[in-house]
Amino acid sequence: MTLDDLRMQECTALKGSENAVPAARARELLALLPNWEFGAGNTEIRKEFRFPDFVRALAFVNALGWIAERENHHPDIEMGWGRCLVRFSTHDVGGLSMNDFISAAKAEALFG
Repeated sequence: MTLDDLRMQECTALKGSENAVPAARARELLALLPNWEFGAGNTEIRKEFRFPDFVRALAFVNALGWIAERENHHPDIEMGWGRCLVRFSTHDVGGLSMNDFISAAKAEALFG
């Protein structure tokens, strides 16, 4: 699987721990995402994006919000001047799901 393969997938509604991505598979998927890392006890993935100014950071947040709404999978976002921290997890599975990695790949494409 490549980053583009991941980006082309769509999020689906997932509930229950049986939909959590196993740790070994999560490490494989994370390796496809440039500069993403595990956070919060490996129950989330996260990346801080950098921008040359406030307006571009805000535009990224707004565009990512539109994608998140379309995919029905929403990140936690912290934004400040020239930066945006994006964190994905799937509360309904108690950790990470494929939706987190799909959404992170879409964020990468938006940033790129």
